[in-house]
Amino acid sequence: MKNKVVISLVFGVIFVALGIAVYLIIKPKAIYIHNEGETQGTIYSATYEEPEGKDLQDKIEKKIHEFDMSISTYIPNSTISRINNNDPAVKTDLYFETMFYAAQEAARRTNGAIDITVGPLVKAWGFFNFGNNKLSKFPNVSEFLPYVGYKKIHIKDHKLIKDDPRIMIDDNSLGEGYSSDIVAELLKEYGCKNYMVDIGGEVVCKGLNSKGEKWTIGINKPIDDSTSTISQIQTVIHITNCAVTTSGSYRKFYIRNGKKYSHIINPHTGYPIDNNMLSVTVVAPTGLMADTYDTPFMVIGIDSCLKVCKRIPGMDCYIIYTGKDGKNQVVYTEGFKKYLTK
Repeated sequence: MKNKVVISLVFGVIFVALGIAVYLIIKPKAIYIHNEGETQGTIYSATYEEPEGKDLQDKIEKKIHEFDMSISTYIPNSTISRINNNDPAVKTDLYFETMFYAAQEAARRTNGAIDITVGPLVKAWGFFNFGNNKLSKFPNVSEFLPYVGYKKIHIKDHKLIKDDPRIMIDDNSLGEGYSSDIVAELLKEYGCKNYMVDIGGEVVCKGLNSKGEKWTIGINKPIDDSTSTISQIQTVIHITNCAVTTSGSYRKFYIRNGKKYSHIINPHTGYPIDNNMLSVTVVAPTGLMADTYDTPFMVIGIDSCLKVCKRIPGMDCYIIYTGKDGKNQVVYTEGFKKYLTK
């Protein structure tokens, strides 16, 4: 009797083992769904493995629209547009307040190098989305500086209080990274453990790609291209469970009398940046954090950028700049090395 029980157990184990082996051989390959579309004057894309194979594009676009209705300056009746128009009835919502406090914290850490009240100057220089870079003359910077300053705004009882009604909020430097977070959070809610969200080149990812590898991201070589049609890769990084964003002076600029004017405005001087920084790529735990710092890093320069970055847990950066010999040079934080190899 004992022998029969033992034999039955042996056959049972063999049967289970065979079942597992067969499943591993014939199990269906994971299906990754890819969606893309337009938002915030740019392109979004989402690649994800949904547990039940559902296409979530409708839900993604609904979430993006909900987000845009809060902080997109491209929408006239969004929360931020109504704030800029001094609508007395508008109240700040969770999206706006999350963006606001992240920007204010980054401003404190970078001595005001990021300043979401820089909107009037961005517009005056022709770079705001409803501006015009075919300016007949350059702006009188001193006219705008009195109502630029992150300390001149605060939130009280879900209302943005301005020291001056002429203050305008410009969150375009961090909106894309933040919106990538919002889409990533939606995918997590639907049980997606592997995904990559890219909005305007600002990426948030988790898990692995369809090949079972970390997500591969190319860092662009900084080639002056105001049309955003030329793309060459400087280097490739491999990431997972983090966000990566880039700010650069080689896109969104115009040339006047032989001089290039970047869309990145120094809030202290009121003028477009004029230094040897070409681009800064930031890796951080969230898209909002990475995107909030990449632009001020362009303003404060190499040494300060590296110092600030090293003080923030989970953040690393990769800087491309013009060396004294006029050639492109690269420097990055020690922690960035791990992203350069698979």
